[in-house]
Amino acid sequence: MANQQQESHAEWLARLAEESKAKQEKFMNGIAKRLGHPRMTSAPAHPYRGAPDFWKAYEWTPEERIQGFTDNFLSVGGHVARLESLADAAAFIAGKAEEMSARTVLRQDDPALAELRLEETLPAGASVSVWNSDDESQWKTVAAGADFGVVQADHAVAYTGSVTVLSASGKGRSVSLLPTVLFIVIPVERIKTRLGEVLTTFDETGREGLPAGIHFISGPSRSSDIENDLTIGVHGPGIVYALLVG
Repeated sequence: MANQQQESHAEWLARLAEESKAKQEKFMNGIAKRLGHPRMTSAPAHPYRGAPDFWKAYEWTPEERIQGFTDNFLSVGGHVARLESLADAAAFIAGKAEEMSARTVLRQDDPALAELRLEETLPAGASVSVWNSDDESQWKTVAAGADFGVVQADHAVAYTGSVTVLSASGKGRSVSLLPTVLFIVIPVERIKTRLGEVLTTFDETGREGLPAGIHFISGPSRSSDIENDLTIGVHGPGIVYALLVG
């Protein structure tokens, strides 16, 4: 009796499988008919891997990269300032601190950002904290309460208007994710034309040399619900400045 029940159950599963397969065939045949071509029964050949050669050779001039990055970053709600030096970048941040009444600034522990000398440039009453500079502070809490976050871009991509920021012990991801306003210092020589130029550097580094986090930032945080109501600043800074230096 048990064998008969087990056989009947097996037959039932087989019938369901056949019915499901028949429905799938009917569905796919219907799509092929609407597209006006015979049903494809094998995977198409993909003789190329990655970007085609013509795209790998695509290159903008330095000024075209700067203009392309600027246009694309602005198009998604970011802000861009073209500055000659780090001193100009420091003065720009200080001016925004005065304008926005910012009192707490958190920056990466980066030698280039130390050259900003924000402690001397910011208006009176504003303080500067350096990520992970002591073992006593709760740095995520500091980042969450910071008015400004200041980071330096490791890479930037003109064609997509994206900035890449790598994490490290002195470059916590919270510096770019939690403050209300984010300033990204971008040396213009780090702006590449294509995203592939940046991704290739990670392949060359190898898995063992990759950081814990690789963050691509394209303007302020943007989020839409199922009804497409756009909200700014839900998952990150609502105001982002790209400071192109050089």
